[in-house]
Amino acid sequence: MDKNILNGVPSPCYVMEEALLRRNLALIARVAKEADVEIILAFKAFALWKTFPVFREYIGSVTASSVNEARLGFEEFGSPVHAFSPAYTESEFPEIMRCSSHISFNSLSQYERFYDRTKEAGHNISCGIRINPEYSEIETELYNPCAPGSRFGVTADLLPACLPAGIEGFHCHCHCESDSYALEHTLEHIEEKFGRWLPCVKWLNLGGGHLMTREGYNVEHLISLLKGLHSRYPGLHIILEPGSAFAWQTGTLVSSVVDVVESRGIRTAILDVSFTCHMPDCLEMPYQPRVRGAESLDADAVKGASFEENIYRLGGNSCLSGDYMGSWRFCEPLKVGDKVIFEDMIHYTTVKTNMFNGISHPSIAFLRENGELQVLRTFTYEDYRDRMC
Repeated sequence: MDKNILNGVPSPCYVMEEALLRRNLALIARVAKEADVEIILAFKAFALWKTFPVFREYIGSVTASSVNEARLGFEEFGSPVHAFSPAYTESEFPEIMRCSSHISFNSLSQYERFYDRTKEAGHNISCGIRINPEYSEIETELYNPCAPGSRFGVTADLLPACLPAGIEGFHCHCHCESDSYALEHTLEHIEEKFGRWLPCVKWLNLGGGHLMTREGYNVEHLISLLKGLHSRYPGLHIILEPGSAFAWQTGTLVSSVVDVVESRGIRTAILDVSFTCHMPDCLEMPYQPRVRGAESLDADAVKGASFEENIYRLGGNSCLSGDYMGSWRFCEPLKVGDKVIFEDMIHYTTVKTNMFNGISHPSIAFLRENGELQVLRTFTYEDYRDRMC
């Protein structure tokens, strides 16, 4: 994004770049073709539906984990979704069925409760069960679906020798921004624990977390793994449903400095965005983003530093005391009105935002390949008011 375009971006604003998105989509489409697998978009990581026309040039379906995501896929993406939920409800399941081509059940009790309805007239749904291989290389407990006592999936010891009637697939998710070698190890555990059933099912959904668009990811190794899986189970349709990989490094969050305060030797640049509202992973994981034109510093580097070094903590504009992050060294002193740009702020961030404290929500823009900045949405007081009653 050049300076002329940046000057026209409202603040605050998420800006997704079409050229970067197409770069990721092209790689994902190549993997799908060469490995003979289906790769679909997971809405839990990205759901900016006004960009779906671009996605539809490369992929044919999406995955949903709630009735609202299912409707978004069916009505806005334009195809039935692959649905999974930890627990379907009586009131929402009819709408889930209307919008779905595949439904995965999290437990045998959910299967027993809802499966027969999927065979009613008018529905053509392939059903599966989520499995738990009890293996994951995710180190952050908050994101590990295979942690001891996990509520996700059925372990091998709980599956009957003969699969329940109508279970045509397995769904497994145990990655988070992982590499292909984590998948290799996961497949070893899946085949060891569930291999006896794999010849009996039609499809295997390997879930998300396959960050194939990250620099350094071994794409050829991924393709080789998937081809090997095909060779061992020739009749198995393989599905991957990454979220981050689609929108990885495709855009920014543009903010502005609204004040600079100092206390006990700590200088904070207060921005017109909030970490807790607009970048929640920064506090939950915690994850520290890159800031364009600034150097991130650890605590030791900050000790003894002087104000002349242009070191600032970045603070959000909510009333949460902990709505701040890190320390960064900037090339020049920050002043009111200066732009501060957070890199890689499209995947997960845009779907996890909230309106806590009534903080003004960033606009959402799409920078087209021809250089046109298309503002997709600007949020108003009514958006905040109408979330409540």
